[in-house]
Amino acid sequence: MKMQLTAGIVAGSMIVGTLASAEETITAVHAFPETLIYTQSFLSFVDKVNEAGEGVIQIEVRGGPEAIGMFQQPDAVRDGIVDMVYTPGSFYGGALPEKDALVASNLTAIETRQNGGIELIDQIHQEKMGLKYLGWFDSGVCYNLWTRDEPSFDAAGNLEVEGLKLRGNAVYNAFFTNYLGAQVIDLPSGEVYAALQRGVVDATGWTQIGLLDLKWNEFLNYRIEPCFFSTDLGVIVNLDRWNELSDEARSIVQEVAIRHEIDSVNALRAKRDEDFATLDEQGMNVVSLEGEARANYLLAAREKTWERMQELMAEHPSGTANYDRLIELFYDPEADS
Repeated sequence: MKMQLTAGIVAGSMIVGTLASAEETITAVHAFPETLIYTQSFLSFVDKVNEAGEGVIQIEVRGGPEAIGMFQQPDAVRDGIVDMVYTPGSFYGGALPEKDALVASNLTAIETRQNGGIELIDQIHQEKMGLKYLGWFDSGVCYNLWTRDEPSFDAAGNLEVEGLKLRGNAVYNAFFTNYLGAQVIDLPSGEVYAALQRGVVDATGWTQIGLLDLKWNEFLNYRIEPCFFSTDLGVIVNLDRWNELSDEARSIVQEVAIRHEIDSVNALRAKRDEDFATLDEQGMNVVSLEGEARANYLLAAREKTWERMQELMAEHPSGTANYDRLIELFYDPEADS
């Protein structure tokens, strides 16, 4: 009887141990500091996964750019140093120029998940970089130009940028340089506050939300309308690690990601309205392009970005095969009318 009891205890312990070890873990980092609204959105997604995946799958966040530099993160996830990264596609646009379809999009993740756009972007990520494109988060928010001094316009109402010390980055430089003709100063977002403070730059592109989080509103006094582009923030996962996960774990993570695509559109649009109201109260001035100048401004933002995408795609062995299909899935002409 003692032997049977002992055997039962051992067997029970083995079962418990097996169950305990069944929970899988994937590691993650995020591109921006934890205080930024976009990072808060990603951390909300992580919480949702960890709640839904208790006993099956958990995401372990190891930090942001202080853990792995923001521009090194895409290579880190591709090389398996970390399993998951939340980052703009523009941070790895040299390897995957198709991300510009998201930048120039006038749709959200909701529509492009339904029409097959995100499925195509996922396929391209897998083929070109060995990455799973899990989801396009925080879409539906566009960019504005923000300036310290009142902007000037020519006789036709076009924005004049001569003499403007404009901070640029990979997201919008094709538009800033090829259409606006600006001489940009490339800076990561973490260095912009100090650059504004010292007068190194006096204007920047940035999304409709987050200016308050970054405290750039201490120096920037004008918002130029209309807004342009879309955020291209997404979650990428090392493909080998993704395929190692159990079917149940993959299902949980993917389902939560799809729900978060929807949730984040609604949450960030509400946040945009709150931020705009606060900025208005603090004296932010809004200046708008009108008529033909406005139409040309929006057209150039989109078409110059598509041109960049096509040129860079042509340099890759797979060529421009997906170019027309990407535009079809990520741009709706009627949405601009």
